[in-house]
Amino acid sequence: MRRPTGGPVRGRPVLAAVAVIGALALSGCGGSDSDSDSPAAGAELSVGAAYIPQPVSDSMAAGFLTITNKGDAADELTSVTSEAGDVTVHETVDGTMKQVERLEVPAHGQLVFKSGGNHLMFEKLKQQPKRGQSVAVELHFAHSDPVTVKLPVKAATYQPTTGHSEHSGHSGH
Repeated sequence: MRRPTGGPVRGRPVLAAVAVIGALALSGCGGSDSDSDSPAAGAELSVGAAYIPQPVSDSMAAGFLTITNKGDAADELTSVTSEAGDVTVHETVDGTMKQVERLEVPAHGQLVFKSGGNHLMFEKLKQQPKRGQSVAVELHFAHSDPVTVKLPVKAATYQPTTGHSEHSGHSGH
């Protein structure tokens, strides 16, 4: 009952390596104490190109930004809050603006708020934002943690630069 040299012993390091790799792969699926089973556990949200054109009204303003999701799962923007006043989310379809309860932030995509399209509407402002100031907002999502963003107040005629950069107002690379 003689075993050939290097028989089953040679296979053991390979099996051990497979077991270690499998354990490492599974440990990456665990998540934290947060709701890791939620559909948006794979959402990776960031915000860029945020601004408010200096409002001409004392009580109303519009806000614009881009929410980017580099994750594998979609999420939804459900509300926006600010100490500056009441904030509602609006979408524009075929030139018609309407308030909505939520907007999708697609997986590997963007939710864009821009002039003539989706936008934040500030109402009952406590004070009129002036150029050079910023207005803080907190974005609330269906599954992800809230994100706080400062929207700088730009000139009323400000137009963001176009292109793929998330840095508003910066064009030289």
